[in-house]
Amino acid sequence: MDIIDAICARRSYRGKYTSEPVPREHLSAIMKAGLAAPSGCNKQTVSLIAVDDPEVLAALKSVIDPPAAATAPAAICVLTQRIFAYRDRCFAVQDYSAAIENMLLAAESLGYRSCWYEGHITDADDIAGRMADILGVPGEYELVCFLPVGKAVSEPSAPEKKPFEERAWFNAFPRYIKERTTE
Repeated sequence: MDIIDAICARRSYRGKYTSEPVPREHLSAIMKAGLAAPSGCNKQTVSLIAVDDPEVLAALKSVIDPPAAATAPAAICVLTQRIFAYRDRCFAVQDYSAAIENMLLAAESLGYRSCWYEGHITDADDIAGRMADILGVPGEYELVCFLPVGKAVSEPSAPEKKPFEERAWFNAFPRYIKERTTE
């Protein structure tokens, strides 16, 4: 699949998954794509744990409330370390965001669906902390995202997007161009 096609075809999938297992070589390929993402000052703050063991996956899913991805046959948990790149700058959020997007696109290109679950697990109820405990994640890492991976039972519909012209411009913000040309 062409990268532009994968970008345009990718959808967040919150439906049911088939029971077809995700081969480890596909999980590895998806994770390698995530780890290939850019990293602020090359601090490489992102680490990943793929989960394909049904018991471990069931334990993770049991702490997600409200439930999510209940039928996914595999998942990737995204970990970060808050490492300062220079001065007081930490690019962990940017690093893991780039890694997650790469993994979502890699999953799409391999015929899988997924959804970026972050806010759902990182709220004050600390679902991510409980997930990290299940996985034995050391304290210097923070679990920030849960990506279910699997074949979709049904294809998601495309959300309505605003027209390109309402969100993307050339050379300046439209109001500024209009003000400049009427002076």
